[in-house]
Amino acid sequence: METYDPRQDEYIAKAADFAQPILIHLRQLIHDTIPEIQETMKWSMPFFDLKGPVCQMAAFKQHCTFGLWKGALLFDPDNLLEKSDSMGHFRRITSLVDLPADEILMQYIREAVELNKQGIKIVKPKSTIKPPLVVPDYFAKLLKEHPQAEIQFNAFSNSHKKEYIEWITDAKTEGTRQKRMLTAMEWLSQGRSRHWKHQ
Repeated sequence: METYDPRQDEYIAKAADFAQPILIHLRQLIHDTIPEIQETMKWSMPFFDLKGPVCQMAAFKQHCTFGLWKGALLFDPDNLLEKSDSMGHFRRITSLVDLPADEILMQYIREAVELNKQGIKIVKPKSTIKPPLVVPDYFAKLLKEHPQAEIQFNAFSNSHKKEYIEWITDAKTEGTRQKRMLTAMEWLSQGRSRHWKHQ
């Protein structure tokens, strides 16, 4: 299978003069490290794949970037990799001297390929930040007119509050919404949750 992609030749040819030697060097280094690696283009940038994305490079007006798809998982004893979500792990590259030594880059690339071969994936932690509960103005106004209902509503957990709010905001017509709000005032005044009948 052809490992080179002519679209990358075009990309490099169109890059700024300062960027071309950087891109040519990185491209050759990647192939020297992993001869079977496959070139492609993703998001209009040169990518290098082997059992999944391995690394990518890009040229901009005043700098280049080089990123390792699983950079966050790589062994980095010298702390050379930028720990950010950006596509570049080596800051702004404006000349070849901004890159780490070839041996270091080759080690990163080999390790990135090994992670792909082992099927290891980056697992992003789930956010523990819950979006704030938004109480519609019309419902908040009605609660003010029913102090006992308001006290009970405020005492409920967010999940119980959310059940009431979704029930009211999901109403298809204004008449249904008004009816549900009045029922909510009655139930809340009695200290009942939205699904009290099923509990």
